Amino acid sequence: MTREPKQQPRSGGGKHSPGRSPDPRKALGQWGEEQAAAHLSQAGVRILARNWRARSGEIDIIGETDGRLVFVEVRTRRASGRFGTALESVDARKQRQVRETALVYLHATRQAERSCRFDVVAVTVEGAGGKADIVHIPNAF
Repeated sequence: MTREPKQQPRSGGGKHSPGRSPDPRKALGQWGEEQAAAHLSQAGVRILARNWRARSGEIDIIGETDGRLVFVEVRTRRASGRFGTALESVDARKQRQVRETALVYLHATRQAERSCRFDVVAVTVEGAGGKADIVHIPNAF
């Protein structure tokens, strides 16, 4: 498990439709995924895909390290804990959905025999200053 502090940008900066305000939850989630991808890259994971979708769901980040595919679920939460921690939100249902979607990816890319693992990156945003705590758990499930 590794921890790394990051600073959240002050401006929204996300894409949105004209005349509509960006969804703050989506903006926070996208920011968290950016932080997670940067953290994983620094840790030696080569990013292959982001937000890969199938009928069964979406995988936030697909990477590769040491010859293994890495399927990463990213969860971003504010430190208030109103809805539980980022790590707590990766429940059995979510794990099942990520596994099913990973199988679709493996078959779609003709890599069914490839070794893989499932990681979780939890990004917790602290206070109004936007400092974040990043926790990476390899082989989380």
